[in-house]
Amino acid sequence: MSRIHFDEDIQPLSEFRAGVASYIKQINETRRPLVIAQRSKGIAVVLDVAEYEAMQEKIELLEELRMAKAQLSSGAGVSNNDARGQVLPFACAGWQIPRSNK
Repeated sequence: MSRIHFDEDIQPLSEFRAGVASYIKQINETRRPLVIAQRSKGIAVVLDVAEYEAMQEKIELLEELRMAKAQLSSGAGVSNNDARGQVLPFACAGWQIPRSNK
């Protein structure tokens, strides 16, 4: 998502209502969010769907990383060899990934 341009991407609710189609076009073309303001306060953000989905994926990935870090810190992690031993029999029926001798 591109950075917001404060001079272009913050619009009063009344102007947004009057020109919804042009603002949606702007959002789709620039990939920047549009902040809707009412009484000089931000009340909503309008995003392109693809940008919203990408943002959600990033949030999910960051949450998974946070959980993994917490699990490792608490000693709940497993070694690479143990993980491979648990996963490979199910995922690689009939073939094996060569193991390094390190």
